[in-house]
Amino acid sequence: MDNKAGFIKRTWTILKQPSAKYSLIGIATVSFFAGIIFWGGFNTGMEATNQLEFCIGCHEMRDNVFKEYKETIHYSNRTGVRAICSDCHVPKDWVHKLWRKIQASGEVYGKLTGYVDTPEKFNAHRMEMATNEWNRMKGSDSRECRNCHSFDAMSGDIQKQTIYQRHMKAKAEGQTCIDCHKGIAHKLPKEYRDPDE
Repeated sequence: MDNKAGFIKRTWTILKQPSAKYSLIGIATVSFFAGIIFWGGFNTGMEATNQLEFCIGCHEMRDNVFKEYKETIHYSNRTGVRAICSDCHVPKDWVHKLWRKIQASGEVYGKLTGYVDTPEKFNAHRMEMATNEWNRMKGSDSRECRNCHSFDAMSGDIQKQTIYQRHMKAKAEGQTCIDCHKGIAHKLPKEYRDPDE
């Protein structure tokens, strides 16, 4: 018992002693609260960039894909549930969300260089941008779609039977949402041709 009490006393003495000018406890306390403030600010910034207003803050998005999205069921529907840009393009869990934000920082370079700053440039690069997004969604098993949609939650009593059967077949074959639902919220690139058409 003496060794344990002695160890605790020595440790406490070291923690209270100044490290050049401040005690280790003081440094640890300040660091703890600074970490909380940094984390709060960082997380607030991450969430601010997930807002619809931020996403359509540049004319490239507002004048192109936002106009298309406003005419889809994800924008206006009988239930009043609206999916915004981040619901489909940003993962919910923190690790994947952070990685997506890092990837999206490359899109800022495109903004600065005028890569898609006119409707003509946007449409010229639409297939490339769509393919990148389709590949990202395919690689994550359409993770963002599954935040709202699930094969297991689909009802054969409510869905039309032909659609329900297609969904169950897709599930059995290991397909993911983006395999069939390209162009669900944005126009398909003119170069895209569905093999089933």
